[in-house]
Amino acid sequence: MEGRDDTVAVKRAVEADTIETGGSAINEATLRKIALAMERRGIIIFTDPDHAGERIRKIVANRVPGCKHAFLREADATKGDDIGVENASPEAIREALSRVRSEVVGASEEAQDQIDWEDLIGAGLIVHPEAAARRRFMAERLGIGYCNGKQFYKRLAIFRISREEFAAALAELEKENERGE
Repeated sequence: MEGRDDTVAVKRAVEADTIETGGSAINEATLRKIALAMERRGIIIFTDPDHAGERIRKIVANRVPGCKHAFLREADATKGDDIGVENASPEAIREALSRVRSEVVGASEEAQDQIDWEDLIGAGLIVHPEAAARRRFMAERLGIGYCNGKQFYKRLAIFRISREEFAAALAELEKENERGE
């Protein structure tokens, strides 16, 4: 969690212990506390769906391998111009936590079932006029959080998204696009 308001929102939704980072200027003492919590019981990284939240997620994940990740949809975390966990309803928080993804330490980009760059191009998730919107839809369906194309590709690998999961989400996207036309 980034701050006290995030902790309050999470505790309204579930019974959980939290570690507050104090924002994106996460310090060494907090990182040590997170590493100890990971060692003893495991952690779920649950940050705001914005640039600062992603920065914190990357810092923690790089420093403490093997974390679990929960992603809140931006629409569920927005109130006016403010984006943050503190704005999410208890139901949205529970939904995000129900879709936790485990990071696979040392996930190989050469894994047999790995989705490759060509798959992303073919699906219109990169190098496509609607790539950002398509990635947003896919990220929400897969529960991996919205990100740019390169990060999306990495998340598919570290969360071991199968070709079947990918194809099912892509089919939903295409069905949604057909309805919209």
